[in-house]
Amino acid sequence: MVNLTAAANKYPDELSGGMKQRVGIARALSIRPKVLLMDEPFGALDALTRYKLQQQVLKIWEAHRLSVMMITHDVDEAIFMSDRIVMMTNSPAAHIGEDFHVPFPHPRDRAAIRNTSEYFELRNHILNFLDQYSTYDE
Repeated sequence: MVNLTAAANKYPDELSGGMKQRVGIARALSIRPKVLLMDEPFGALDALTRYKLQQQVLKIWEAHRLSVMMITHDVDEAIFMSDRIVMMTNSPAAHIGEDFHVPFPHPRDRAAIRNTSEYFELRNHILNFLDQYSTYDE
């Protein structure tokens, strides 16, 4: 499911960062969870590898339809990968600030989504929320 057949005989230190992330996803999926929890799963990857793995996770989701809850600080990633985005206010007294429905159908086409007015409206609304609840050290 994560396209690592060609690397089956490699040792862990021979795997790239993207391969290691895919191993982690495969390990999580191997127990057939009802809910998959992902905390910044693509945070340490370069942009190209991140895009490829985002697409791969969406294909897995579309094939198996398990529930996925992903924590991310990347607005574009959240819009591309989610059907629902729940925004949190700042810590330490964090709470749910806003809950957004993502209106794009599956399968998702990143370029097509980015060229819609709905994408820009949603992205700007999320960024405005972040501006409203951000704190700055001055």
